[in-house]
Amino acid sequence: MPDLLNVEYAQTGASTKQNSLGMREMQARVYEKRNSPYILLKAPPASGKSRAVMFLALDKVQHQGLNKVLIIVPEMSIGASFRDTELKKFGFFADWHIDPLYSLCTPGADIGKVDTVLAFLEDKNAHYLLCTHATMRFAWERLVRGHHDNIHAFDATVLAIDEFHHTSAEDGNKLGAMLDDIMSHTTAHVIAMTGSYFRGDAVPILTPEAESRFNQVTYTYYEQLNGYKHLKSLGLGYHFYSGRYFDALREVLDLSKKTIIHIPNVNSRESTGQKYNEVDQVIDVIGRVIKKDPESGILTVQAKNGKTLKVADLVSDDASRVNVLSYLRNIHSADEMDIIIALGMAKEGFDWPWCEHVLTIGYRASLTEVVQIIGRATRDCEGKTHAQFTNLIAQPDAEDQDVQNSVNNLLKAIALSLLMRDVLAPNIRFRPRSTLLPDEKLGEYDIEIDDTERPVTPRLKKLLDEGGINQVIANLLTKPEAIAPAVINNDPKTTTEVELPKIIAQVYPDLSAEEQETVKDLTKAQLAIQMSGKKKRDKEDEDDEKEKPTSELLRVADKLLHVDELNLDLIDKINPFQGAYEILSKSFDAPLLKTIQDHVESQKSTMTQDEAILLWPDIEQFVKTQGRQPSPTAPDPFERRLGEGLVFMRNLKASKMSHHETQES
Repeated sequence: MPDLLNVEYAQTGASTKQNSLGMREMQARVYEKRNSPYILLKAPPASGKSRAVMFLALDKVQHQGLNKVLIIVPEMSIGASFRDTELKKFGFFADWHIDPLYSLCTPGADIGKVDTVLAFLEDKNAHYLLCTHATMRFAWERLVRGHHDNIHAFDATVLAIDEFHHTSAEDGNKLGAMLDDIMSHTTAHVIAMTGSYFRGDAVPILTPEAESRFNQVTYTYYEQLNGYKHLKSLGLGYHFYSGRYFDALREVLDLSKKTIIHIPNVNSRESTGQKYNEVDQVIDVIGRVIKKDPESGILTVQAKNGKTLKVADLVSDDASRVNVLSYLRNIHSADEMDIIIALGMAKEGFDWPWCEHVLTIGYRASLTEVVQIIGRATRDCEGKTHAQFTNLIAQPDAEDQDVQNSVNNLLKAIALSLLMRDVLAPNIRFRPRSTLLPDEKLGEYDIEIDDTERPVTPRLKKLLDEGGINQVIANLLTKPEAIAPAVINNDPKTTTEVELPKIIAQVYPDLSAEEQETVKDLTKAQLAIQMSGKKKRDKEDEDDEKEKPTSELLRVADKLLHVDELNLDLIDKINPFQGAYEILSKSFDAPLLKTIQDHVESQKSTMTQDEAILLWPDIEQFVKTQGRQPSPTAPDPFERRLGEGLVFMRNLKASKMSHHETQES
């Protein structure tokens, strides 16, 4: 038996290998839960979530007696993941097919698509429908608003929600309310999927109470990477430059790598404000355009390294972009595309297996977006052993050491997100004084509200109890135009007094003006706490805060309070770059991710040395009978405890070895 205290890693191919039903490792794990009415799947990009839904949907309709499946995706481009797929030839009992009439991720207004959704619910011969979150929200409002009994149209249906982490002022709250209502009043089943579990910038659609009803399946990036055949590691690089980003781009763009370049948001500090002109200048960095294919819209560029490259422009929204997207959806070999230039596209759900490098210009306040961008380069592909994420950022107006600490925090947050960990700062609860019991003690992050002069209404109390302030902050942090005055112009008052009230009115339009004012005050208070990491600041701290120039990088990193507890240095190199410097991460390979995962598990575990010693024979027996090591994240409680014991003993061994080396030196 191998030494269980030493971890060995090999590219086994397990995560992409198919079983007798044509399922990958993750898909088979989900399929085991197929009889559960509520399934929550947390798995990284490229792990095969879409096909997992196909297997579940077919089984629920053909073997479990449910009538219909509604697959709901955040945007039309992701609908391509649910195109017709042959499954029978790989061992499954049926192929996947959606009637074109009910495949609604197509151009056109939502009004007609809503009619089709309602017709689908009435069509006894129709079983599968595909639509966007927005279409589903509109259909729900038309069907149920004012006629709640109509909710039973969803009895015996399955709602499969892709990219479950999505939330916004436009559809997040309403979609969440719809799900809560359906789960409470119908026999519908729900399949929820997410490729990102970061909650610092995206509030979950479901309430914690509703989420607790789900049978959860977690498949981490560590498991996926360790089971790949080819891809072994991921690198993250933050490059800080002065001047124009086009000059810095010349230094970080490797023309030999298959690359997606995301130009900066037009409201960002890095943008020139002229996105079409920026595309031309990016192409100038690559080389010289030889021709543009009149049918596909793809550019042929004579690159400065002497090669001829194919380049796709997804920024220009002229008539040719539809053809460019069609070309990209039908790529079958590596030599059909070399570089893609994009702005808001080619992120979530975009499939280009040969992509090796995602190069993002401008800071992204949403860590969910960063993780999704990284996912474009982390698909297993022959000839690709390393994937790279590079972020070009204008040099922040802050001390170098502060920036380095912030980058390290971001690296830790990204690592935790890849491991499907929640890295939101401790949840702050606002407690109205009038509702407190005599001598009731407040928790560390409970904040007492003096509601003597401005009473907290039942509606407002319910909002606070359900974490409604987080919903406001989520929408604020993911709207560049709202936070731009604070992070770029050092004008936080415009953000809090002008932009914040607009967002509150969008998220909670049914609140009175006085209630909205209370929400604004509490949001400002929570932001101050999360940015500073403490409940109270003295006057000197507040004065320092007013004088300190604002940096969006520092602000988002400061918000990640949990990562401060993770004592890891993930920075590998700091090099001179563009009059500033670049920060390169250590290689995020399977061993490093496993170390981080074990470290996090050990922090929250109640395992003691005595219990770990008692469990050791059971750990050895588990490995002997199961052919693998017990996992501290396993759904089975006994295996999970064995996994915690194994992690404890590994950490104990590592600590003793470190102490011995220190004594020798």
